[in-house]
Amino acid sequence: MTFMSFTAVYAQSLRNQIEQISQKARGNVGIAVLNLESGDSITFNGNYHFPMQSVYKFPLAMAVLHAVDKGVLNLSQKIYLTKRDLLPNTWSPLRDKYPAANVNVTIKELLHYTVSLSDNNGCDILFRLMGGPKKVEEYVHALGVKEIAIVATEEEMHQAWDVQYTNWSKPTAMLQLFKLFYNSKVLSDSSTKFLWDEMAKSPTGMQRLRGQLPDKTVVAHKTGTSGAKDGITGAINDAGIIVLPNGQHLAIVVFISNSLANDKVQEEVIANIAKAVWDSELAKK
Repeated sequence: MTFMSFTAVYAQSLRNQIEQISQKARGNVGIAVLNLESGDSITFNGNYHFPMQSVYKFPLAMAVLHAVDKGVLNLSQKIYLTKRDLLPNTWSPLRDKYPAANVNVTIKELLHYTVSLSDNNGCDILFRLMGGPKKVEEYVHALGVKEIAIVATEEEMHQAWDVQYTNWSKPTAMLQLFKLFYNSKVLSDSSTKFLWDEMAKSPTGMQRLRGQLPDKTVVAHKTGTSGAKDGITGAINDAGIIVLPNGQHLAIVVFISNSLANDKVQEEVIANIAKAVWDSELAKK
């Protein structure tokens, strides 16, 4: 495993910390970090392909909100849900709220469930609304972020273990997407704020990027989790933007795949990496 830098390199001590922490995952670990104000960055296996799992709901939300900004969709627009939309054997707080289906919900509500609560049924409803995963991939690639593949829905990923690997991203590519989201005004101010708020209030993955950071630290993020097969976890991920005490913003992506460690250890790896980078940022003069 090697480090690469695309603007500046952090201290050698941080490199050593990250490598040591990553070994505990007993799998593949990819990391990309960028201070959005200073430009300082570091990557670790940043050019490897990692299965995104639900992290891909972030680019999906960006694509939906882009369509809102263009006037093609409207946040208050209602979508009629049928029982076919609310599959039973998948993570879905949306289905828990509307078990009988046959109800209209707004695109705004679908985005809330999909992004903040990582709802799999909401995700696939939005994919259908957009014309399928490939349309979302085309939107992301048009932004200049090429090293991301979005080809399969949540329903398709649930049908076979290996399908999750077809939805992949390089850590550096996901970092690039977060940079574009925050800095480049690819969405309107209102859409940017809406998506930021949904990610910042998400209750998922509290022991990942947030796990070792001070209480009330703002972390706008999206998690991804695969479950395990034959003792191997396909993916445990977290990616987003951390607000530092000095008001600067730290974009960070941590992907773990094919790990032999249990979920708790993998989440600790993510949390400890985030804390190591946080401490390094605070130590800067």
